[in-house]
Amino acid sequence: MIERERILHEARQWIGTPYRHQASCKGAGADCLGLVRGVWRAVLGSEPEPLPPYSRDWAETGGRETLLAAARRHFTERDLAEAEPGDVLLFRWRDGAPAKHVGILASADTMIHAYEGVAVAESALVPAWRRRLVAVFAFPGVLPWQP
Repeated sequence: MIERERILHEARQWIGTPYRHQASCKGAGADCLGLVRGVWRAVLGSEPEPLPPYSRDWAETGGRETLLAAARRHFTERDLAEAEPGDVLLFRWRDGAPAKHVGILASADTMIHAYEGVAVAESALVPAWRRRLVAVFAFPGVLPWQP
């Protein structure tokens, strides 16, 4: 079983890692998916499936729910209202578009994510982010939050 504190500790170790499209290397570069992949490797081991190359506009050109489908294959989907620290959050940039951004819930009001033009950071989960939230997932085998 995985403790949520371990997920958060690992995710916070990535803070300050520069944003790099398709990267997943703590301290050197990561995009939003690369952060989640890196945390997965640290707490669970090998990634569950190979990741194909993807362009910056993959969601806009493909139109499929690729990210959401992958999350459903490898994580445990949860009700949005039951999100706990250590859960993975999926976001849409706009209504009708496929989910394209991920972060890790750090507290009731913050998330850790990699944001283009910035770096991996712990950011406020402001109303604009909350409106874009479409799904919440727990890492497999994760224990309930112990505040």
